[in-house]
Amino acid sequence: MRKIIIALSLAAAFGGTALASEKCNAAMADWKPREALQTKLEGEGWKVRSIKTEDGCYEAYAITAEGKKVEAYFNPQTLQSVEMKIDD
Repeated sequence: MRKIIIALSLAAAFGGTALASEKCNAAMADWKPREALQTKLEGEGWKVRSIKTEDGCYEAYAITAEGKKVEAYFNPQTLQSVEMKIDD
């Protein structure tokens, strides 16, 4: 029983990160600058609080045009969204 609980805890802790990093596997030489992502998001009406690098992806903390707080992951080569967590 103890092993099952530990396994489930590890899966929950690292599951979301694994999904994002699998989709963000571009060589750093192919990355677009963070400023390009910020410009893209602001053009869509987002208010960007910060953008950092996390597990090979860009991770943006922002408020969407609809007013929702999000933590969103983007492929740094294509700037396409790969995962988004909405804070209610």
